[in-house]
Amino acid sequence: MQSPGEAGPVMSEALARDVVKEIPPKAADLSAWYTAACLKAELVSYSPVRGCVVLRPYGFGLWENLQKHLDERFKATGHENAYFPLFIPESLLVREAEHVEGFAPEVAWVTQGGSEKLTERLAIRPTSEAIIGVMYAQWIESYRDLPVLINQWSNVVRWEKATRPFLRTMEFLWQEGHTAHASAEEAREETLRILELYRDFAENVAAIPVYVGRKSASERFPGAVETFSIEALMPDGKALQSGTSHDLGQNFAKAYDITFVDADRAIKHAYTTSWGVSWRMLGGLIMVHGDDRGLRIPPRMAPIEAVVIPIVRSNDDRAVEASRATAERLRKAGFRVRVDERDAQPGWKYSEWDLRGVPVRIEIGPRDVDAQTVVLARRDRERDQPGQRQSVALAELPGTLRELLEDIQRSLHSQAKAHLDAHTFVAPDRAEFFRLCKERAGMVDIAWCERPECEAHVKAETTATTRVLRALDEPAAVCLVCGEPAKVRAYFAQSY
Repeated sequence: MQSPGEAGPVMSEALARDVVKEIPPKAADLSAWYTAACLKAELVSYSPVRGCVVLRPYGFGLWENLQKHLDERFKATGHENAYFPLFIPESLLVREAEHVEGFAPEVAWVTQGGSEKLTERLAIRPTSEAIIGVMYAQWIESYRDLPVLINQWSNVVRWEKATRPFLRTMEFLWQEGHTAHASAEEAREETLRILELYRDFAENVAAIPVYVGRKSASERFPGAVETFSIEALMPDGKALQSGTSHDLGQNFAKAYDITFVDADRAIKHAYTTSWGVSWRMLGGLIMVHGDDRGLRIPPRMAPIEAVVIPIVRSNDDRAVEASRATAERLRKAGFRVRVDERDAQPGWKYSEWDLRGVPVRIEIGPRDVDAQTVVLARRDRERDQPGQRQSVALAELPGTLRELLEDIQRSLHSQAKAHLDAHTFVAPDRAEFFRLCKERAGMVDIAWCERPECEAHVKAETTATTRVLRALDEPAAVCLVCGEPAKVRAYFAQSY
């Protein structure tokens, strides 16, 4: 996992609250805005353990929705969930040398249990290819056992030195899929199927537009034949790798002796894949959609789709009962709704729920009770924008709310897509390419030779790297960086 922003010390909850009494403007300092938004919206709290955060109920609600939507997609394509151990014996991990070398600096080790010194170190999983490979070797005997399509929802640990909620933490939540197949063609088909599944989730649930493609050799997962990813663009011009799908070929099958007897009675090594999305996707959602008032959560990801706020006048509390009845009716219609009955001024509540990014606010006052209406306010628009508020007859509320939530979902994606389009550049020459990369302009599109030394030079000069590669549309094109024959088109960008 990569990370955004600068390293920051672990701070106490009290100190964090002092730091983020007010959310700073997003455009002025995205890093400060991001941290403040995560804390003030009560998504996370810093924990006493360096590098770890506590996922609070509202933040966990976001994770549950991510999990629900992805899990539905996994199961619809034939995958099943399982769970594998957190600890991996060192002797298993080192079997796949390239894999171990890639993760070595980030692996946390257990050397003692109680008062007993361990004879063999146990790795706390940075990923699970090793332990799953050993189990697949036991389970798979015949071609009839294939394919094996398993996913697990779990936590992993990578020894990070800096902390940024969702984006860089020592322990984080994710899903990791691991599959085994009889042929290279089936494994590649699986890899690309999952890549498309991730793209669909990012675009249609998280409302984050992404570029999709193959990773360069230097950006490839350790031990993989090919890695594919979805890449999003953040407001500061940096790319965020948001999901990866790896074709592992037979590399891990050979390391962990995953073999099967094929229909022709020959003993063969299986072809495997792995793929994953972490709670980093939530960090991308926060950065892409948020504004100076706080979060803006796409309705399909929102823990609360609508908050009902009773406006109580002196000696007239009918709005409270009307709000409760309205919320219950909406829950029965399938909406995720909360009533805010706290003893506070309506304006304070408006700002509180704006901060937390709830897509729709439903206001009910005494006049609304009399008229059998409610007022809807949508979070995706500024308060003074036309159409931000509308009065709706109570009888029409469920249908109107459903249409409004769908419109907000489309609106947030459209705004994010406009930003991606405006910050994607086809560099006309080498000098402009280097300038755009250095200035973190966004995704910079060039014809590229695909040579590692060329990418290393760009990274040394600009800190930008390739994000995804795609097919070359001009067979005779030359690399914009070095002048060698081009093999692909590549998006370059600085990244988290």
